[in-house]
Amino acid sequence: MEIMETKNFSIRESRFSDYEYFYRWESDPEITRFLSFDSDRTYEDVVKSCFTNASMPTRMDFTIVDRETGEPAGRIYVSRMERCYDSMDITQYYMDKKYWGKGHGREVLREFLEYCFTYLHMERVTTDYYTGNKKAAALYAGMGFSGEGVARHATRKDGKYYDLHLMSILRSEFFGEID
Repeated sequence: MEIMETKNFSIRESRFSDYEYFYRWESDPEITRFLSFDSDRTYEDVVKSCFTNASMPTRMDFTIVDRETGEPAGRIYVSRMERCYDSMDITQYYMDKKYWGKGHGREVLREFLEYCFTYLHMERVTTDYYTGNKKAAALYAGMGFSGEGVARHATRKDGKYYDLHLMSILRSEFFGEID
């Protein structure tokens, strides 16, 4: 598959060797504070989940790679990819903590959305975030996503339910076209 590139990162399909990084990140409470991963998740759980995702045509898993070091820097996991509706969901999007607060999340998301709308021919991309995740709210709103409401108790983590704020962006909104 074609690799996406930004000034600082490449985005490519995930590989088995990336799962070790996913496990490390998904075991870090700071990174997973607003992600639906139980705290007792094992490396085997991560690998099983990744293999399951890779086998389903409505899901795609991408690794964000630091162009300078060549090391994985984050993950983008897509689900609910519905070609008949030209719609998909960015289900997980996170980066290693060392990249936080530097505008890298916006840099990567901009390139990824361009890929979704141009290469994958999507009309609509959705995402969500936990109540209280102000960084995600600001990132998505700043990228042009519009709020669609709150899905109450839509996810569960460590036995507790959480609300999710639903957002979407259309191709015309991303490219600044007027309907």
